[in-house]
Amino acid sequence: MFSTNLDSEVILARIIVFIIAITIHEFAHAWSAYQLGDATAARLGRITLNPVAHFDPIGFIGMMFIALGYPAFGWGKPVPVNPNLLRGHRKGMAITAAAGPLSNIILATAFAIPLRFGGVEPIGFAAVFIEQMIFINLLLAAFNMIPIPPLDGLKILTGILPNFWYQYIAPMERYGFVVLLLVVLVGGQAGRSVITEMYAPVFDLFRTAIVGSSL
Repeated sequence: MFSTNLDSEVILARIIVFIIAITIHEFAHAWSAYQLGDATAARLGRITLNPVAHFDPIGFIGMMFIALGYPAFGWGKPVPVNPNLLRGHRKGMAITAAAGPLSNIILATAFAIPLRFGGVEPIGFAAVFIEQMIFINLLLAAFNMIPIPPLDGLKILTGILPNFWYQYIAPMERYGFVVLLLVVLVGGQAGRSVITEMYAPVFDLFRTAIVGSSL
């Protein structure tokens, strides 16, 4: 999925798309939490489409590496959510977590529909931008569905599992990004392969359903 042999239009398009996709992803988390009763993110000004509010400097560097074609991790500033304030608590947390990937799927779908059903054939930079908008948003949605902290997939999983399993899986969240880094850094190529095998089938499913095999 990655290549370092990219022209300037692809790199520029990826940077713009990452800013849009991450902004909407984090906005969706904040908005969903607020709708379910937790105003923590709202008080911090996170229910906004202003990219500055969701900017994380280290995460942005990761996005730049991806834009240049290197395998890396990129992220926005995490949205603070208090599960105890959410209606449904764990289920509310699962809904709030799922809102991020869902927003990326919706964004990708919005750009894919004119291509798939409207006979639209963009040219030049518009074609590159739309292609990257679909690709990156589906990639973000699939990657975030992995049930490893701090990704949304674990929060979704803990929200739907029976209480018996919750007590064993929930403690993983306290280690956050460390778990993901250990899988990749300690596992080396094998670790990266494990991560890829976890999100690639979901990505392919999303791509086939939304974009279609003909595009």
